[in-house]
Amino acid sequence: MTGKVVVVGHCASGKSTVVESLRSRGVDAIAVAQEHSIVDDLWNHQSPEIVIFLDVSLEKIRERKANPDWPEWIYDIQTERLEPARERADLVVDTSVAGVEETLRKITDFLGVS
Repeated sequence: MTGKVVVVGHCASGKSTVVESLRSRGVDAIAVAQEHSIVDDLWNHQSPEIVIFLDVSLEKIRERKANPDWPEWIYDIQTERLEPARERADLVVDTSVAGVEETLRKITDFLGVS
């Protein structure tokens, strides 16, 4: 079994869904709201063994939030805040193109859990 897994990404990228699924499989996983923090390494405060980054486009966030006017400037700030975690990530999954099941399959395959 793998050690602590930290999941980071933009708002509406799927962090909560992924963490809930991983925990149900016995994985020690936590979602970190790095996108809301000015502490560059908030994600690292959990001493993760594995960092999973969920990428998502602005258009997909707007769709998921049912808000076509969700601000691009917020997305840009989140992208900047997330950059250190993205650079450190062991796995990056673009949830704009991968649905929930595909995202979970990619992550569980990577972690070697079923």
